[in-house]
Amino acid sequence: MELIWEGVRKAVMLLITGDRELIEIALLSVKVSGSAVLVSMLLGIPLGMFLALSSFPGRRLLIAIMNTGMSLPPVVVGLFVTIILWRSGPLGFWGVLYTPTAMIIAQVLIAAPIVCGLTIAAFQQINPKLRLQALSLGASHSQMLLTLIKEARLPTLAAIMAGFGGVISEVGAVMMVGGNIKGQTRVLTTATVMETRMGHFDMAIALSIVLLVLAFIVNLVLTTIQQRGGPWIIRTWK
Repeated sequence: MELIWEGVRKAVMLLITGDRELIEIALLSVKVSGSAVLVSMLLGIPLGMFLALSSFPGRRLLIAIMNTGMSLPPVVVGLFVTIILWRSGPLGFWGVLYTPTAMIIAQVLIAAPIVCGLTIAAFQQINPKLRLQALSLGASHSQMLLTLIKEARLPTLAAIMAGFGGVISEVGAVMMVGGNIKGQTRVLTTATVMETRMGHFDMAIALSIVLLVLAFIVNLVLTTIQQRGGPWIIRTWK
């Protein structure tokens, strides 16, 4: 216990004094995870809507593949991205391995299936009669689609939160494709692992605290939007 309290005390001092290395690592974590979640939203939400609302041969197979991707092991993603971006790999000419770009690619492959899979579930739970009702009242296809988006707003936000949670705490894939290079690709999770292995528990605890605070702030903002959305949707349908 003494070791933990000493680590917490030193961690608080690092946070209060604004340790430069700690701030750089935290900012890079926000940049990488934020970019990955944004790209995952742009890819996962439209694809999830399409799979949920369309009907075509092979649709169930695609949904099954997407649901499987929700449990894709990060180390497998890291291995796949490393091979693809390796110097002799198919995309090795990009030269982005061991850079934040490679880390974002790996995190997108982790978060996008989560966002897409939960978006599919969000739109499939909407009463099918709602589409017919909107069309019978004279709504255009785009107006009907907008109505469904409003209806699925809350669970879609939950999908985004799940995607963010999947990447902000991920360590295996980003370490494999990023390399944990100081000042270049070192993020909160990989730095915490390294500092723990070196016995620098104060820095490791400080990094953990920052990671938890960042995750809490982002989820607090999204939860606030989500909870305010409930009454808004109810008023819309009244």
